[in-house]
Amino acid sequence: MSALNPLQPLPTDRLQFAMPPMYESVDEERRHRKERLAGALRIFGRLGFEDGVSGHITARDPEHTDCFWVNPFGMPFKHVTVSDLVLANQDGQVIDGRYHVNQAAFTVHVQVHAARPDVVAVAHCHSVHGRALSALGDLLEPITQESCAFYEDHALYDSYTGVSVDIAEGRRIATALGTRKALVLRNHGLLTVGDSVDAAAWWFLSMERSSQVQLTAKAAGRPVLIDHKSAVATREQLGGDLVAWINYQPLWQDISRSEPDLLS
Repeated sequence: MSALNPLQPLPTDRLQFAMPPMYESVDEERRHRKERLAGALRIFGRLGFEDGVSGHITARDPEHTDCFWVNPFGMPFKHVTVSDLVLANQDGQVIDGRYHVNQAAFTVHVQVHAARPDVVAVAHCHSVHGRALSALGDLLEPITQESCAFYEDHALYDSYTGVSVDIAEGRRIATALGTRKALVLRNHGLLTVGDSVDAAAWWFLSMERSSQVQLTAKAAGRPVLIDHKSAVATREQLGGDLVAWINYQPLWQDISRSEPDLLS
């Protein structure tokens, strides 16, 4: 320690802090989105969000913006690689890839993407606690710092008509979402969106955990609500897509380092 005395703080430009990348070409941006999509699917698989062939994450192609990359129909999330991903147009027709897509889920995603040009990615899975919250027809309440990120920025789609396979149902879901980041689909599950795959995936993860906390807290007693002013202030601090992107990076680093084959 004597050799370093007196101690001086390091210049901030010598410290590393990850921020969303800039791209030199559309091909580079496409590759990045596909890598993050494959990684997010594997993370969801690890966490048990997969239920049979239900569950999807879509990512808008950066060049062909009315086409979307999605996980292959019937392939386990934990096995998906970049080369397995499928590109489909707004009619659900495969443009690039070797597999089918789940038309029911894809129809909903397409309508959300169409209604929200700002959205790069949409995530929807039949996670356990999200489904439990949706079965109650409840929204997340401001009872934790994390749930405040969704305060007045998510909505309830208060209907259930079976498996969503038609455009009209997809449009109703997109309308219910509006300009928000997330939706509780009654008797169905959760849906989140973001301006990156990372953000959409993080919001789904956080929403699922917040659902678990709320259900647990209500089972144990009567949760104390955070007041409106504090909840809004917390949402303004933590509820943006950039914050979601930053929060997601440890998960990306873990999955890409421990399972590098996802990049193949």
